[in-house]
Amino acid sequence: MSMKKITIFGGDNRLLKVRENLIKNGFHVDTLGLCEGDKGDMSSSQILIFPVPTTKDGINVYAPITDEKIALDSISEKITDEQLTLSCNYQFHNKKCVDYGSLDSYALLNAVPTAEGAIKIAIENTGFTLWKSRCLVIGYGRVGKVLANRLKAFGCDVTVTARKPSDLSLADTLGFNYINTEDLNYAKLDFDIIFNTVDVKVVDDEKLKNTKCSLIIDLATHYGINLEAAEKQGIKTIKASGLPSKVAPQTAAEILSKTIIHIINSYN
Repeated sequence: MSMKKITIFGGDNRLLKVRENLIKNGFHVDTLGLCEGDKGDMSSSQILIFPVPTTKDGINVYAPITDEKIALDSISEKITDEQLTLSCNYQFHNKKCVDYGSLDSYALLNAVPTAEGAIKIAIENTGFTLWKSRCLVIGYGRVGKVLANRLKAFGCDVTVTARKPSDLSLADTLGFNYINTEDLNYAKLDFDIIFNTVDVKVVDDEKLKNTKCSLIIDLATHYGINLEAAEKQGIKTIKASGLPSKVAPQTAAEILSKTIIHIINSYN
């Protein structure tokens, strides 16, 4: 079997490590927008890899290292039916595309550095111990579950929020306090630290006037809480999206590499 050629578009330091690992695994790797001056040619590649996330503005590929403008529409027009495209939280429609960002195998592992990064931020931005502190974790998805468990291990008094009855039951069986996410605006929000993991607004600005909290850490891609409104109420806020590559770049790169190589091998 001939050596497969891969083109990587954009990306941060994680993709540099992915490139290195792919080469070690016998692939020929070309890049465009990942390294200064690179001029990757996708026309002869069997596999196209896009970064985490594939785009931040919905127009261009996310390329923070080179700041190169790589238009998604232009790339999409050139993708052939034979090429396997791997993207993150973005779908190239009518193409053979795998959104690895939506895969549990990737997202669950990626939740670990996210949770550890959130705890690191909490420790560095409070004057009290996590031990015995009252913490609210908004959202009991992949990140929320890992984060709540880690906080409990630190000795925190943890409350989680969820919408699914099954998630609320799971939180109950694991010994967490719980609130239905839809009831947040009616609940007493008296916590030391609030961690938000959901991508839709769940706490009204008016509710923040009666919220007692030392620190809000928003881990979502967008916003579940109006941080500006919270700061006006004297609450310290930190927007902390994209933590894996910031707090654990080596681990984040290894998780991404394993995910990508597994997908490629499954299509061989």
